[in-house]
Amino acid sequence: MKLVRYGNVGAEKPGLIDADGTLRDLSAHVTDIAGDTLSDAGLDAIRALDTATLPAVDGDPRIGPCVGNIGKFMCIGLNYSDHAAETGADIPKHPILFFKANSAVVGPNDPVVKPRGSTHTDWEVELGVIIGTAAKYVSEENALDHVAGYCIVNDVSERHFQTQLTGQWTKGKSCDTFGPTGPWLVTRDEVGEPQSLNMSLDVNGKRMQTGNTNTMIFSVAQIISHLSQLMTLHPGDVISTGTPPGVGMGMKPQPVYLNSGDKMDLWIDGLGQQSQTVLEDE
Repeated sequence: MKLVRYGNVGAEKPGLIDADGTLRDLSAHVTDIAGDTLSDAGLDAIRALDTATLPAVDGDPRIGPCVGNIGKFMCIGLNYSDHAAETGADIPKHPILFFKANSAVVGPNDPVVKPRGSTHTDWEVELGVIIGTAAKYVSEENALDHVAGYCIVNDVSERHFQTQLTGQWTKGKSCDTFGPTGPWLVTRDEVGEPQSLNMSLDVNGKRMQTGNTNTMIFSVAQIISHLSQLMTLHPGDVISTGTPPGVGMGMKPQPVYLNSGDKMDLWIDGLGQQSQTVLEDE
């Protein structure tokens, strides 16, 4: 299934995309794409509905973040071997974890706004993982059973804030609008194997990133298992699993960063497309 949240900011409604690509409203059956709705039982209840009887949504409404009430927005750094190589970093022995503030989360096509003083705003197409059932001390073998579905995340990053303002990466990852998420939460049964997904990102129509999840250093299952040894993962938690090569800071002979008016387009196999225009905060 492809689950969505649509409508104005803060007033998103739950929906799904049917087999014909029509957006249909789920408001009569669930309150949000969040919490218990993400459990296996909750998803099965939606699957059991006759989608043809669900109201079709007219017009072209805004698409919001594909999961509501996110508890933790966790990100894994340097998790693609080819990306680590372009940055000159060593292969990590364990998943590198940082957090993105939930206030950074926006819809997949909402503008990305550079904060005041930003000179090094960068892009990162990533596979997002949405937890569906609580995970604590889970094995790699059982880890994917705790996944509700997958989505696209643009882990927008301000590299100067990230590396020069002292402390962890969170400062450069958490600016408002730096977490476009969606358009769809695609359930794990529809995605199948998460380690063979092509992904790409264009800036102003020029291909910048091309990759595949098969070059991840730590697989989705390994990441979930590892994190679950450290903290309980709850329904609605999001894990952004790292980016392939082609980020702006890695460009040669010199880095390339985003400017006001630039347009980013992101794709991952089966998970849809994001499109964002870059603006500048006043």
